[in-house]
Amino acid sequence: MKRSMLLKRGAFALLLTAFGVGMYAQSPSDEEVAKQANNPLASIKTVNVHNYYMPNLYGVPDATVNQTWIRYAQPVGPLLIRVSMPFENTSFPNESPSTGLGDLNAFIIYKLSKPTSGTDFGIGPALTFPTGTNGMGADKWQAGISAIAFAHSNPVVQVGSLITWQQSFAGDGDKPNVSMLTPQLFFMFQLGKGTYLRSTGLWNFNLENGDYNVPLGLGIGKVIKSKNAVFNVFMEPQYSVLVKGMGQPQLQVFIGFNTQFH
Repeated sequence: MKRSMLLKRGAFALLLTAFGVGMYAQSPSDEEVAKQANNPLASIKTVNVHNYYMPNLYGVPDATVNQTWIRYAQPVGPLLIRVSMPFENTSFPNESPSTGLGDLNAFIIYKLSKPTSGTDFGIGPALTFPTGTNGMGADKWQAGISAIAFAHSNPVVQVGSLITWQQSFAGDGDKPNVSMLTPQLFFMFQLGKGTYLRSTGLWNFNLENGDYNVPLGLGIGKVIKSKNAVFNVFMEPQYSVLVKGMGQPQLQVFIGFNTQFH
């Protein structure tokens, strides 16, 4: 529990510091910088640190989960390769707090749209590796497909979606099979000078047992441009409006720090 609170406070302190710096840092000189800062298909090398703090789980009183994702995206010609590794900290009643790695996920997206197009679109394979420790992962190899679309022609509003489906095909035979559909909708509203409103809830549908979780979020972010990089810091509380299944988050606070290297 103490470690979870430290992670929460550390992430919050990072957010406040970045916002404070952003008030005095150089604002984006080009509206395209602000739009591309949230484009999941931007042809830019990117490192993201994302944290989900979940203080309330359905059907599990006094349980908390803190999940941190480290993501790296690398463009290679028309391809975009993204690798994501989660670190989890859980605290459940009558159990000692547990910390470990989750399952590593990777996808390769082939961009089908033209560079000058106002809407980016791509599709490609996805693969999850059973790297979980201390019971944090599914202990299953998973493969599937990912598709991304992002419309950014409007200088004020940008919308898009990342949809991934994966099915387990190997792994621990004693663990349940996995078949997950995870749509994520993006909505960005530019307020000017790099500040924007955002909603990016990640929906989860377990096609094996029928469980689902549909969170809706509303948050705020700040894009800060430097000489060789663009920093994007944000905080987005998300509340689950549709839920089925034990242990689903009722409320989660999504905090992120993205860096694009130019």
